[in-house]
This record gives sequence, C-alpha cells and structure tokens, in this order.
Amino acid sequence: MRIVIEGASEEFERKLLDLLAEHRHELLVTADTEWTVERADRYLRSLPASARRFAEMVVVDGDGYADADTLRSVVGKLNGPTVALSRAIPRGVKAGWWPEGTTAPITVVYDPANPSWQKAKGYEMTSENLPIFRAAIARTAIAKGAAESLGLAPRGTGNPE
Repeated sequence: MRIVIEGASEEFERKLLDLLAEHRHELLVTADTEWTVERADRYLRSLPASARRFAEMVVVDGDGYADADTLRSVVGKLNGPTVALSRAIPRGVKAGWWPEGTTAPITVVYDPANPSWQKAKGYEMTSENLPIFRAAIARTAIAKGAAESLGLAPRGTGNPE
C-alpha cells in the first residue's frame, strides 16, 4: 500500500510519523527531508545574528560558497556560528520543524591537500538549496522592512515561536 498526504499540518505529520514508527517493522516509511522555503525560513530565524549573517554570506554574498577567511573577517571566530548552525538541525527535529534525516544546508569544505590538518577552507550550500534559502532570506528582509516601516522593533534571535 502507498499513501501520499500533502498539505498536512506539522502537528499531524509528527503524530503520523510517531504512529508509523510504532509499526516500523511492518512498513517502509520515508519522510520528506528536502528543504522548503518555510523550513529554511524557520532554520534561519532560529539562529543567532552571527550565524544568520554567516548563512547570508554563503547564500547571497558567495552564491553558495564562502571562503573561511572572508567569513572570519566579517563574523570573527567561526566556532560560534558553526556550532549554532549544526545545533539548529537536531533542535528542529526535536521541535518537529523538520523530520529526522534532514541534512545541514551549509557544509564545511576542507583543503584536500592537507587531510591531516582539518582547518576549514570554506563553507558551501548545494545548488538545489540555494534558491530555497535565497527566497527565505528575501522573505525575512521583506518582513523586517515592513516591521521597521511601521515602527516596530525587530524580533530578537533564538526561538522563532
């Protein structure tokens, strides 16, 4: 049997996946782990400002790639933003924002000439995810501009709820 459900709420999806997990030995269950604009927007809004700027530099400024030295010159040490980026994935799974198995949108690139010394050479995003994250960043910029034009203070970082 094959069942396709589209347009369900996140709560319904989470409950359904829990039910399916109970019967995992009888079923083959796959979840949609692809990034969407909504997921990307939530991911970006959940990040602290330095990590969000880091992501914007990879997506917008670097067209999918940002050199580590360039990132360091803007955001400072990279360990803070990169830790925030990596923690956002499991936090989102736990909160039910995206399913288990969703991959990190930004990945580190190491210098293949120095395999024993793993200093980041840069950070990249796949070409499939670039338009999705560009749209999410544009959505955030539009919302921020609208809020500012109404004299509303921008929201802080952290939990987007």
